[in-house]
Amino acid sequence: QVQLVESGGGLVQPGDSLRLSCAASTRTFSFYAMAWFRQAPGKEREFVAAVRRNDGRTYYPDSGRFTISTDNAKNTVYLQMSSLKPEDTAVYYCAATQVPPSGWGRSGSYDYWGQGTQVTVSS
Repeated sequence: QVQLVESGGGLVQPGDSLRLSCAASTRTFSFYAMAWFRQAPGKEREFVAAVRRNDGRTYYPDSGRFTISTDNAKNTVYLQMSSLKPEDTAVYYCAATQVPPSGWGRSGSYDYWGQGTQVTVSS
C-alpha cells in the first residue's frame, strides 16, 4: 500500500517562505512522476508543480515562486514556496503516478494522493 504523507504547512505572513515535504512509503524510484496540487475553499484543485523522476525535469503552470525537488535517499518530494501571498492559502496535496501522466497538470493523471497540509498566508 502506497502512502504519501505531507507536512510543513502552517500559518505564515505575506512575503514569507515555506517548504512542504511529502514522504512516500515506497521507494520513489517506483514513481514515474510526483506533483503538488492545491485547493482553496470553493475552488477547483489547481496544479502547482511536478517532477519527472528519471531526469528531474520539472513542470510548472507558470514561472512563479515555487520550486519542486526530490530527495530519493529520503523518499521525499519537496515544494519550496517563496514570497507567499494570501491567495496562496489552500490545502496542498502531494500526488504521484507510476506511469507517464496524460497531462502533467491534470489531477486525474495521478493515482496516489496524500491527505493534504493546510497553508494559510495572512497578516
